[in-house]
Amino acid sequence: MDKKTRIPVRGQDPVVRRGNFEEVSYGYNAEEAVLEASRCIQCKNPKCVQGCPVTIQIPQFIKAILDGDMPKAASIIARDSSLPAICGRVCPQESQCEGVCIMGIKHEPISIGKLERYVADWARENNYSTIKKAVPNGKKVAVVGSGPAGLACATDLAKAGCSVTIFESLHKPGGVLVYGIPEFRLPKEDVVEYEIGQVRKLGVEIECNVVVGRTVTVDQLFEKEGFDAVFVGTGAGLPKFLGIPGENFNGVVSANEFLTRSNLMVAYSPDFDTPIYVGRRVVVVGGGNVAMDAARTALRMGAEVTVVYRRTEKEMPARIEEVHHAREEGVIFRMLTNPVAVLGDEKGWVTGLRCIRMELGEPDESGRRRPVEIPGSEFDIECDVSIIALGTSSNPLIARTTPGLNMNRHNGIVADERGITSRPGVFAGGDVVTGAATVILAMGAGRQAARSILEYLGV
Repeated sequence: MDKKTRIPVRGQDPVVRRGNFEEVSYGYNAEEAVLEASRCIQCKNPKCVQGCPVTIQIPQFIKAILDGDMPKAASIIARDSSLPAICGRVCPQESQCEGVCIMGIKHEPISIGKLERYVADWARENNYSTIKKAVPNGKKVAVVGSGPAGLACATDLAKAGCSVTIFESLHKPGGVLVYGIPEFRLPKEDVVEYEIGQVRKLGVEIECNVVVGRTVTVDQLFEKEGFDAVFVGTGAGLPKFLGIPGENFNGVVSANEFLTRSNLMVAYSPDFDTPIYVGRRVVVVGGGNVAMDAARTALRMGAEVTVVYRRTEKEMPARIEEVHHAREEGVIFRMLTNPVAVLGDEKGWVTGLRCIRMELGEPDESGRRRPVEIPGSEFDIECDVSIIALGTSSNPLIARTTPGLNMNRHNGIVADERGITSRPGVFAGGDVVTGAATVILAMGAGRQAARSILEYLGV
């Protein structure tokens, strides 16, 4: 075996998978996992652990795989992550743990994410649970939002003996895990529902259809419900638009709405009556993971899909793996292209996008080269639907209904690196603080806030 290169991961053929919503990657089997684990050199100073936002003891669980001790591997991961099967699938390991892997300096880094997924899937398939209920400490904490930040915070609080209730505004828990990420990347019933079920087994209660700030305020959670602390992890679900002429035509939708209809409301299945329209031609505007998710979803619904992005592929924030999969499946990419107007007909429906060609200038504050318009280079792309995937911001509802809780100019809650806000007893973390980021960064923020809450409560 050549230990310089990774063990390849099997998956669906692109021609087949573009016609279904089944998971693209099959993950490792037992033999493949052991072979990949054998590539790890067990560093004395493992940078991969430092690169993990929740500090999973990566060399330890990989060694357990190599030893054939899967219960031990699952238990090691469970110390720091309550959502391993999810993280193993959707985390950008290439820029985190794998990005600092020592093997990656001269060779290919260890496939840490795929190994994490293997262990988590093994635990689920073999009904192996690491859950141990803690002795109650008498403290009661409310967690607002059941996305990755809220679930991670609730898990650590419950492990410390707190009575935890999660309040979720939608009819299903999971936040972005259920409304934002497609089934073909993250199976909802087999993976998401199972791992949320493990959180429930710790004693965490989840109440859905509760809009904190409307159904109940933060003040009422303290004064009437008797909570000792509140963690806000409501994410960033407010979509951003281009602000160009014609954006109000029918057929222009945010990626947030499009994916919510498909994922949470199962619009992709003929068994559900959720209204959704893709037409024959779809143009997705944006270059992040959400843009790839929207493009690949529309493709599976039968549309011809084009992604337009104002920089080059090198600057795209989407994971390389997602771009590769999208291109394999037939998504068309138009780089250095930026919409300047939405075109429509007399009935008010979109008929296309007027775009302008771009070139890269000097770097901007993000470090990426700033796109600059090329005068006179306008051209049109025909489409029936345009999906805008330009990122999201926080919903200001909680901040505006909670006296003494400061928010920033992006509607996010102001909190320090420990999750402490301007309002005593109120903590926040994840996308509601930082703006849209990743699942694992939100989990890291949730864990940090849990430590601050326990310190605040004196337990």
